[in-house]
Amino acid sequence: MSAEVTADVWLPFREDEISGLPEGLNYRFWDGGPDFPADPAACAFYAVPYMKGAAVSVRPFAEMTSLSVVQTLTAGVDHVQGGVPSLRSGVRLCNARGVHEASTAELALTLVLASLRGVPGFVRGQDSEEWRSGFYPALADKNVLIVGYGAIGSAIEDRLAPFECARVVRVARSARTTARGPVHPFDELPALLPDADVVILSTPLNEATRGLVDAEFLARLKDGALLVNVARGPVVDTKALLAELESGRITAALDVTDPEPLPQGHPLWHAPGVLVSPHVGGSTSAFWPRAKRLLAAQLTRFAAGEPLENVVLTTD
Repeated sequence: MSAEVTADVWLPFREDEISGLPEGLNYRFWDGGPDFPADPAACAFYAVPYMKGAAVSVRPFAEMTSLSVVQTLTAGVDHVQGGVPSLRSGVRLCNARGVHEASTAELALTLVLASLRGVPGFVRGQDSEEWRSGFYPALADKNVLIVGYGAIGSAIEDRLAPFECARVVRVARSARTTARGPVHPFDELPALLPDADVVILSTPLNEATRGLVDAEFLARLKDGALLVNVARGPVVDTKALLAELESGRITAALDVTDPEPLPQGHPLWHAPGVLVSPHVGGSTSAFWPRAKRLLAAQLTRFAAGEPLENVVLTTD
């Protein structure tokens, strides 16, 4: 059934900022401010404000009694799942597959290369006018394990291709075969971890992945392995990771942490061998055009009564 002409659409962009929006819908701009742009009960399609936190994201849910679609602008939907029980039956929750792959994969490679090649130490050396020459690990000839092989994991492998890695191993929730080779299931991780020089986490956060990287997982890593997290902070047990970092046995590069934001005084800030970036995997100049194209395409389908893409779940 096509959208009614009176249906409201809440967008975190102004209508004139997005090309290709279908006619016949009432576009309301709301970027998470204290005042709603209109009656939430009239909203049929809600595009969640970006990077405004869980509390803001779900605040209108209970009042959205005519809602049909929740569209996030993130690859993960964990920040809105707490509000899903307050939604009416039949609401489709869609993620932003296709928006963040380029940016997040770029950062994953940046963190890998910066960590291996000692860039954080060079920056500190520059600050103190020290010439820190020497030999550093290369990405070439390394075994890389990608844990979470969806769209972002695949984009990370795209960018690994020129770096002459010895081997790239893929792991996801369930086994499958791709043009590049097999994707192993999570239950094979214990056997795969000891051979990995670099482990890149790009999983969604759900009950299967929360705490996935625990003390047992980390203990299976070889000495000198690098753990890179561009997924979600709670995928990693912070206490277990700190124990390994403080021993000096492994290193880590973290775009996400648990807790997040990382508070002042937290031991992760100064743990040996760790590089921390402030959850900027998706927030680059590449986000804006891709997010706007996604919204225009989804709303065109919505207005025409066509199936939406990226549907993660439909409420009961």
